[in-house]
Formats: sequence, C-alpha cells, structure tokens
Amino acid sequence: MKRCALISAILLTSICAAAGAAVQDEAIQADRAWAAAVTKRDFAALDRLLAADLIYTHSSAVVEDKQTYFGRQKSGALRYDVLDQEAITAKAYGDTVILNYRIRMQGVSDGSPFDTRAVVTHVWVKQGGAWKLAAHHAAKLP
Repeated sequence: MKRCALISAILLTSICAAAGAAVQDEAIQADRAWAAAVTKRDFAALDRLLAADLIYTHSSAVVEDKQTYFGRQKSGALRYDVLDQEAITAKAYGDTVILNYRIRMQGVSDGSPFDTRAVVTHVWVKQGGAWKLAAHHAAKLP
C-alpha cells in the first residue's frame, strides 16, 4: 500500500510539473506575441493581449494604464522598433505566470530616440481562455 501511494505521489508530481511547464510555455509564447505586436504596430493583436486593468511601468518609472499605453502607441508618441528578449525565466502559479528577462528596447518616445537595456517582469494571467498581460515593470540596466 505504501508503495502504491509513493508511486501515485511521484506520478502526480510529474503530471503537475509537466502541466506547469506547459503553462509557462504558453505565457512565453504570449510574451513573444506581445513583442511582435508592438514592433509590427499590430494594434488589434496588441489590444487582445493586454488586460483591461493593465499596469505598465516603463524603465523611466512612468506608470500607465492600458488606455494610455495603447493610445501612445497608436498615436505614434511611443514606438518600439526593436524588442530583443533574452534569458527568459518563468514561474507558474495556476493561471498566472510571472516572466523575468533582459531586453534591449529601441524606438522613439515623444520624438526622442531611445536605446535602452533593461530587466523586465511581466505578469500574465489567463482570462476567458486567453493570456493577457496584466503588469509590466522595466528597470534600466547600468
């Protein structure tokens, strides 16, 4: 009986770990879709990927909600030409995944070009069967 319980526990742990890895992979794919939508200026895709209550903290410490962030991109006041992500790590907590990675961002903000390297934390939540970016926080690297 103890042997059966041990085998069951090992199998359950393996299944849960595999499920967690699948969820992490889904969120990483959503994050890559976000980067592609931003750099390609695909506003329909970007709108689908952003949570209604998005909190977006730029590396400049400016905090925006979805309407402001999305509006600045649509108007051209904020344009990202390059978003190169590297060393992505992911932690799953049910239908929430936290991503952390380094990024190089190039573009134009309010008429001024920028070339910034930063670390980013993204919080992705699954809502209605779709992954949504709920929070973004970037901190400039020295």
